[in-house]
Amino acid sequence: MNHQDVINELRKYADPEKAKHSSRFFKSGPGEYGEGDDFLGIKVPDQRKVAKKYRELPATEIGKLLHHKIHEVRLTAALLMVYKVEKGGDEELEQMTKVYLDNLSGFNNWDIIDSSCHKILGPFLENKDRGLLYDFAKSNDLWKKRIAMITCYHFIRQNDFEDALDIAEILVQDDHDLIQKAVGWMLREIGNRDRDAEEEFLRKYYRIMPRTMLRYAIEKFDEPLRLKYLHGEI
Repeated sequence: MNHQDVINELRKYADPEKAKHSSRFFKSGPGEYGEGDDFLGIKVPDQRKVAKKYRELPATEIGKLLHHKIHEVRLTAALLMVYKVEKGGDEELEQMTKVYLDNLSGFNNWDIIDSSCHKILGPFLENKDRGLLYDFAKSNDLWKKRIAMITCYHFIRQNDFEDALDIAEILVQDDHDLIQKAVGWMLREIGNRDRDAEEEFLRKYYRIMPRTMLRYAIEKFDEPLRLKYLHGEI
């Protein structure tokens, strides 16, 4: 079992028309965030099917998948890593975290990140120092910043909001919509569990955060309250 077996399996599900749509959807054109990304046009359920079939793939072979030029190959590798973590123990988690961090350049689009970081890095950092996430949040790298914010989803699900709010504070005026959406989404998830915690943050920052971030954060608020935030009346 090697990385080429996974690629050959994925090619069976390729759809050229879907590949064209995916290329546009994931902004792979010149100057866009996914510039240069190639696509086969494979549906995510089919990628999950392949990932499950090859979840015993050795770590070294997963690393090769994460450096492949085709987007779906990298996403399948990320999904495969998640399945390994879910079915394995501490040793598997530690190994997959090492693969993740050693091959960070392969996690270079929002779907690959959102499918994996909070399920791998989150559990790994649960009882450890989380300084790595702060370093990522303070970097100039779009994808590291997204990883920093979305990894906190793991902690949020356990009603642990401190790091999510601290990282949201670092990113609160970020000018990229993918970061604005990530921060707003995580604030909304905090609000789903503790509205007071979310609103305490919003009252402090809602006037300076980008509108996209604010709209994501208050999406589930009752309409009168939502409009007050949008109109600066809180």
